[in-house]
Amino acid sequence: MARARKTITPDPYAKPIAKPLPPEQSLPGKLKQFQSPTRAEFILESPYGAAGDQPKAIEEITNGFKSGDQFQTLLGVTGSGKTFTMANVIKNVGKPTLILTHNKTLAAQLYQEFKAFFPHNAVEYFVSYYDYFQPEAYIPHTDTFIEKDASINDEIDKLRLRATANLLTRRDVIIVASVSCIYGLGSPSEYFDLMVRIKKGDVYDRDKILHDLVRIQYTRNDFSLERGTFRVHGDVIEIQPSYDEEGLRIELFGDEVDRLCRFNIVTGEVTQELDEMTVAPAKHFVTKEEGRAGILQRMQVELTERLAELDKEGKVLESARLSSRTRYDMEMIRETGQCSGIENYSRIIENRAPGTRPFTLIDYFGDDWLLMIDESHVSIPQVGGMAEGDKSRKTTLVQYGFRLPCALDNRPMNFAEFEYMYPKQVLFVSATPGDYELTKTGGVVTEQINRPTGLLDPKIEMFPIKGQMDVLLYRIEEVVKKGDRVLVTTLTKKMAQDLTDFFVEAGIRARYLHSDIKTLERHELIRGLRTGEFDVLVGINLLREGLDLPEVSMVAILDADKEGFLRNYRSLIQTMGRASRNVNGTVLLFADNMTDSLDKAITETARRRAVQEEFNKEHGITPKSVTRKLEDDLRINDPLGDIGDDSVDDDYEDDSNGIRPMEPLQPSSKTKKKGTRGSKRDNSVILSPSTSSGQAPHRAKSKNPDPQSKLEDLEKQMKEAAARLDFEEAARLRDIIRSMK
Repeated sequence: MARARKTITPDPYAKPIAKPLPPEQSLPGKLKQFQSPTRAEFILESPYGAAGDQPKAIEEITNGFKSGDQFQTLLGVTGSGKTFTMANVIKNVGKPTLILTHNKTLAAQLYQEFKAFFPHNAVEYFVSYYDYFQPEAYIPHTDTFIEKDASINDEIDKLRLRATANLLTRRDVIIVASVSCIYGLGSPSEYFDLMVRIKKGDVYDRDKILHDLVRIQYTRNDFSLERGTFRVHGDVIEIQPSYDEEGLRIELFGDEVDRLCRFNIVTGEVTQELDEMTVAPAKHFVTKEEGRAGILQRMQVELTERLAELDKEGKVLESARLSSRTRYDMEMIRETGQCSGIENYSRIIENRAPGTRPFTLIDYFGDDWLLMIDESHVSIPQVGGMAEGDKSRKTTLVQYGFRLPCALDNRPMNFAEFEYMYPKQVLFVSATPGDYELTKTGGVVTEQINRPTGLLDPKIEMFPIKGQMDVLLYRIEEVVKKGDRVLVTTLTKKMAQDLTDFFVEAGIRARYLHSDIKTLERHELIRGLRTGEFDVLVGINLLREGLDLPEVSMVAILDADKEGFLRNYRSLIQTMGRASRNVNGTVLLFADNMTDSLDKAITETARRRAVQEEFNKEHGITPKSVTRKLEDDLRINDPLGDIGDDSVDDDYEDDSNGIRPMEPLQPSSKTKKKGTRGSKRDNSVILSPSTSSGQAPHRAKSKNPDPQSKLEDLEKQMKEAAARLDFEEAARLRDIIRSMK
């Protein structure tokens, strides 16, 4: 039997499959303003007022927007209270606001803070709802096809739905989002038009209400009321919206709406009487009723055209593969209305033109809103990189016959489209604004240099590389005697591990932290540094860890004159900022040459320090170190309560080189219990010193020694942690379960 020829295209990008459209032509459809552009009333609550440079920054930014400036930049140093300034600007501007940041951890922190600032307004959280996501991909040189695999977090899905529902029904909305906001979402126009609206006293046919609920993807369940379901008892219809904790009840008297109310799902107690009610669709991807025949017909047309192209190029295997896969998907859609990877046909289903982008969260804002980009020097490049990575992967799938060309239009916004969607008011926020932000604002920034605490930027001392270890050891001993901590940054993982070994041999308690360290153990290392389990933490790009360590009074930067990503101006400023939470903050730079980045960073830090000293002298402020209770700060909670995590390691191998990372510490018995959701954690599961070497963990004070019972208990805890968005705890428990199995 002849073997099928394995076709390898010499240059898969030689012939573009889809011609990119300019941003003004790639809009997926006509957009509209869903709410009248009236001023939104934001009620800001805070136990403290503006201090330091905050009053001046708030006034400058507010006046700038009122005078018609589209772009402004807030340059706020570490610890200057940028979030509080942002909250005041939102209050003063009075428009729906999107706060974009670059990872889930920061998004969760901001969500918590803005929720506290605006308890009476709609503060929402919009990030990727995948706990785990492996995209569909094909690797030509190994002829490997990887199937899509994903796990959706139900709680985050609910928060995403609540964000869009609020955005289309009220003006006082603040949404904290990751770059998930530039990925495909259902049409906001159809989402808005399909909302079921009912008023007390109006006449409605009961069956018509039920039909409308089914049309927006609610399912009937007369036994158990769950998210996205409804039940019917005579003339009473009860609904649990997919985005709400409480249920909605419609009571009819004949065909007249006699009563509308909200009620507690568990107790049935009525919590609020309503005059009118709006039920948003249960999912983002909803379309008005249309026969499947039209969708299948458009799929068939595109399939026929693509097969003709492949046959013309002599790609027999790719043609056969595409025909088989697409016809199978068409049959599934015809019979069930669904198929695996149906999102790849979104352009056909929504009947969009080739090359147009899908709708995104940004389209739900209309044209009268405020955009704030936090940590813009990182977030802006991330937005620009999303579309290119997605395009590269899907182009390969299309070239080799795994997908129709329409899959290329199921994509995130590219950067030109993102810029085209800018509202009339955009605020970039960063301690080190990038060139892009400075270009947009003509180099003009609003500085927030003086901290409310009066803390100064750290002192900078420079030493030659020769003899640096002697200097470093001496200075570390001085700092440790005072009870403070030290951060040391190197350029490579090997250097970090070797330096840690050197410190340990010299009698210094040290650990290292780099990308090979499991995500969950990084927090245990930070905990150990703050609690005094060790005194020196050696890393590479520590600024990426989002460290907020008041105990650190000295940061040492080795090879500071090696120009590159880790030693450019912005990286140096960010790394130096790790010592700015302590009144004795000092930075040691080891270098033989004065590079442009070093010179710029030193000059800027000296300028800021001089400004801060003058401000403190003028206002009679005595700098004080930031203090934070360890038991409160070191807890890992969910974004609804405190802080979530931005990533979960799915594969981990124990690190056998250098010093083994610290084992997780047992929680303090003095830890205070919080009343927020997600605070009721079971801290009885701990790791023994043998866990990291593959042995099973033990359970503190376990009354049941049966391994199967332990496993079931851990799995239950893992699911509960995932449900409350405690990603780190869920992943930690998952790893324990894996080691037990």
